[in-house]
Amino acid sequence: MTKFMMILNLLLFLSCFVAISQAQLKFGFYARTCPSAESVVRSVVNDAVRNNANMAAVLLRLHFHDCFVEGCDGSILIDGPNAEKHAFGHQGVGGFEVIERAKGALEARCPGVVSCADIVTMAARDAVVMANGPEYEVLTGRRDGRVSDVSLADELPDVSDSVQVLKNKFGQKGMTDKDLVLLSAAHTIGTTACFFMTKRLYDFFPGGGSDPDISPTLLPELKSQCPRNGDVNVRLGIDHGSPRTFDVHILQNIRDGFAVLASDARLNDDASTRAVIDSYFSPLAPILGPSFQEDFVNSMVRMGQIGTKTGSQGEIRRVCSAFN
Repeated sequence: MTKFMMILNLLLFLSCFVAISQAQLKFGFYARTCPSAESVVRSVVNDAVRNNANMAAVLLRLHFHDCFVEGCDGSILIDGPNAEKHAFGHQGVGGFEVIERAKGALEARCPGVVSCADIVTMAARDAVVMANGPEYEVLTGRRDGRVSDVSLADELPDVSDSVQVLKNKFGQKGMTDKDLVLLSAAHTIGTTACFFMTKRLYDFFPGGGSDPDISPTLLPELKSQCPRNGDVNVRLGIDHGSPRTFDVHILQNIRDGFAVLASDARLNDDASTRAVIDSYFSPLAPILGPSFQEDFVNSMVRMGQIGTKTGSQGEIRRVCSAFN
């Protein structure tokens, strides 16, 4: 092999290595190109949550819904008559204005650098912290997708899904049964509408009536908040007794029959998911673990890598609600 060919091969190898390294998510992706990226997003999120405490749960849910359709690529942010955000499974998803506000602030400082997809991920992390949850680093380097279609959201996890259906939907995204439990535990903060409670309270399958897994203590309270033929837009806390603080209380509720959402209750019906829940309440858990907060962080980081677009894929949008 000639010296020229050796140099050429070396250059080709290095170029491939650079391409691969650029196409990976990493911590501190914007350290050089936009050093203030994370602090800007954090400031916007903190202001939003101070003005509306429920915004922490809204931003956390937005991240989940974005990642489960087309991957974590900001596709849910796009406006348009057939855009993904109009899917039935995305009902009640919000926080778009917070993401756009953060994007505007970043475009003023570092135009064309920070993706909307990364802003969604960072905002969810900062929202958890504002709800007294764990602080953690997120991988960044996502690029924004160029597709947003309402038909692509048909397979979103749903509150009426059986536990097997939920496990299958998570498995299709490369997520485990443990991830299913921990990401469902994000319901430790936030509210739901009576619209999502009607079948569970009054027309539960099979047999009709109320879900027999609802605690007899909780059932009258839920029915008083969501009466038959009442206002379906009335909202109630998902984590009964602790709806605004990030903690393991949501899993204790699931064990005790105090789960508000049917999909949460179903996690106690399956041996695999029930074992995950029970692991956080063993006598030795406070000393030997596992740690609910650490495991939640790991699942969030894993979810944030679903279907990501990096390197030369996708784009960096100028505004989050429209393709360039």
